Amino acid sequence: MIIQEDYVDLDTPTGPMRTYRYAPVAPGRYPGVVLFSEIFQLTGPIARTARFYAGHGYAVAVPEIFHEFEPLGEVLPYDQAGADRGNRDKVAKPIPAYDDDARAVVRHLQSWSACSGSIGTIGICIGGHLAFRAAMNPEVRAAACFYATDIHKRSLGAGMNDNSLDRVPEIAGELMMVWGRQDPHVPGDGRATVYARLTECQRNFTWHEFNAAHAFLRDEGHRYDPELALLSQHLVLALFHRTLSGPT
Repeated sequence: MIIQEDYVDLDTPTGPMRTYRYAPVAPGRYPGVVLFSEIFQLTGPIARTARFYAGHGYAVAVPEIFHEFEPLGEVLPYDQAGADRGNRDKVAKPIPAYDDDARAVVRHLQSWSACSGSIGTIGICIGGHLAFRAAMNPEVRAAACFYATDIHKRSLGAGMNDNSLDRVPEIAGELMMVWGRQDPHVPGDGRATVYARLTECQRNFTWHEFNAAHAFLRDEGHRYDPELALLSQHLVLALFHRTLSGPT
């Protein structure tokens, strides 16, 4: 499937947020997907992930998660300096600003001519946590969260005291949680905390743990596991095909 790419700068309470869009060229209206990136924003692996889902018949929007702190269009490098910069941004941004951004992208997808109005979300690392929180919006029917950091520690955002676990009852759509057992950022007891809370609140979710490191989905660097990445992408497609409507 041939795809097209562009970007828009969306208005948010904390300033313009560049949002990259990927969609099939073929006429039609396709289910919308919000893709939340790692702390490095729109890197090559994130753009390729967006193209992958667009090529499977989705209208994909990728917001810059640190638009308040970084120049529009900025991509942080996959090195220690880039990681340090992204982690500083992560704990400087207030939680309400993350939520405002998610709502802005959902609204944009619902108004985009390429989108059917049916919304899902996927996120990686911090993006997994942001996809988890985006699922608290009633419009979001499904969320795929890859090794979502900080949920178990309640440490996202300014003050490092987020309320994501408290707000689990607000998640109405289906969740898919994917983890690597060798991920030091979310150890076994942290994963157990998230699992217990989802179970306590009787949410609709699937749970996948692989023998993999943090960032196993990223097709750059030594932690990439192509076999597990491919399996995971097909799990996401199955989730979206089941929960989101097809082209209209």
